[in-house]
Amino acid sequence: MNKNLWLGSALIALALASPAAAELKFKPGEDARFTWSNFEDLKKVDLKGETLSIFGPWRGEDEALVRSVLDYFTEATGVTINYSSSENYEQQIVIDTQAGSPPNIAILPQPGLLQDLASKGLLTPLDDATATFVKDNYGAGQSWVELGTYADKDGTSKFFAFPYKADLKSLVWYVPDNFDEAGYEIPKTWEELQALTDQIVADGGVPWCIGLGSGGATGWPATDWVEDIMLRTQPPETYDKWTRNEIPFDDPAVVEALQIFADIATNDDYVDGGKAAVAATDFRDSPKGLFAVPPKCYMHRQASFISSFFPEGTTLGEDADFFYLPPMASKPELGSPVLGAGTLVAITKDSKGARAFIEFLKMPLSHEIWMAQSGLLSPLKTVNTEAYANDALKKQGDILVNASTFRFDGSDLMPGKIGAGAFWTGMIDLVGGKPAAEVAADIQKGWDAIK
Repeated sequence: MNKNLWLGSALIALALASPAAAELKFKPGEDARFTWSNFEDLKKVDLKGETLSIFGPWRGEDEALVRSVLDYFTEATGVTINYSSSENYEQQIVIDTQAGSPPNIAILPQPGLLQDLASKGLLTPLDDATATFVKDNYGAGQSWVELGTYADKDGTSKFFAFPYKADLKSLVWYVPDNFDEAGYEIPKTWEELQALTDQIVADGGVPWCIGLGSGGATGWPATDWVEDIMLRTQPPETYDKWTRNEIPFDDPAVVEALQIFADIATNDDYVDGGKAAVAATDFRDSPKGLFAVPPKCYMHRQASFISSFFPEGTTLGEDADFFYLPPMASKPELGSPVLGAGTLVAITKDSKGARAFIEFLKMPLSHEIWMAQSGLLSPLKTVNTEAYANDALKKQGDILVNASTFRFDGSDLMPGKIGAGAFWTGMIDLVGGKPAAEVAADIQKGWDAIK
């Protein structure tokens, strides 16, 4: 190896190994967006000489973002953090925990996987005070507590997983100029949304762009539609029973949700390209109709990430914007439910550092650092929302914090053969014209076959 190259590599390695050498993204105390008192409190925790291993799903750019947060924990406490990930992180964490070599902290976006680890005694329960903290300080806090509560190996329910970083799915995207030119207003209820849909048709336009194409995962965008509709037509307890197969897929409540989606997606007047285009259009291409001149559609329901596929140079809040997929006025008792996803933090190998890290995640600063760089929505009500990198993220954060109910993506909670299999293919059958009741019965047959 070239001597200069070797020397440079050695210096880099030394810098990475030294807790004090971390280059902080934001200088403590200087930016009013951040809750720096948290940093001062954190400095009272002495973890010098301790190593904390953290295993998570974030790689590439996301890994750089999470490391920027971890740097503050390192800087304040003196702990050495070893963060790692894997392309097959779901399988890797199972291998590591079962082999008796788990990390201190596991961060996963699959509640079902965490439930499985808890049932095998591979997670350390968090204390009651932490569960109470989440209930009292998170938007729809009880929903988040329930999401992180699992039965242990003795069958006793305990709080195991702390929520950190959320994703928001209950959004409808539109082009403000198109709405302004047509005189359309943002609907506040599902009934107003339906009236707007019919008005757009009456005016000679097309209300929706929908695309379900996604290679081997074709059909998944429709599962999000159905899940959002379930939360607007049924109590959250019914949604939970559905995702656990405690009510069958062909229960009338589920069939109704399937039918409501089918009434939109299979109506040639409602969808750009007609119903034949729904399954054939890639989900990444489906929002393009919003930006055509004249517009090929006026609305597109999709999660917050879809803006990454908007035309280059699109400015959110000006060229494109979004509104919350509204609840049904006829179901006021259901409040303002939100469908989403997120990551949950669990202790897989207990230590002083692991416990301190959970306490760190209760601090607004641990959220604000990532919020300021984009890519993170926080349901923590005590964060300074001015820390969000842009107004669009701040608006999404407001929707999340003000939700009456939060529910995780249902297909991700179901067994893989259903949530990432029969449910997807069933949605293709549905938009192809197969009756909702038959689609639901077919999916249930698949679930019944799982032993």
